[in-house]
Amino acid sequence: MSYEPPTPPAELPTSVIDTLNGYSPDQLQQIAHYAEELAEHKVREARMEEDSAGDGVEDRPDDLPDDVPSKATITIKEINDNRYYYWQWREGDKVKSKYKGPVNPDE
Repeated sequence: MSYEPPTPPAELPTSVIDTLNGYSPDQLQQIAHYAEELAEHKVREARMEEDSAGDGVEDRPDDLPDDVPSKATITIKEINDNRYYYWQWREGDKVKSKYKGPVNPDE
């Protein structure tokens, strides 16, 4: 183990380096832990933004009604021995559904 202080990344602003050099080892470990969690959070946020950017109108299925969100999925419900497709999505704590049509078009 070297007795020399570590070399900071060139991309790190000098003001941040100077500030960090003034902290105790315990504070630096807390900062490191926080920085790691913050980085993970920001990566997740960026990934979610990328995913939601692909949810535009151009990605909507052709048969998706205007009042059904693009995040809706199709489920099958059986009613009186007949099977039907429904659009289904979540709004807060509630699950919303909208009739799509029979599973077998002859019904």
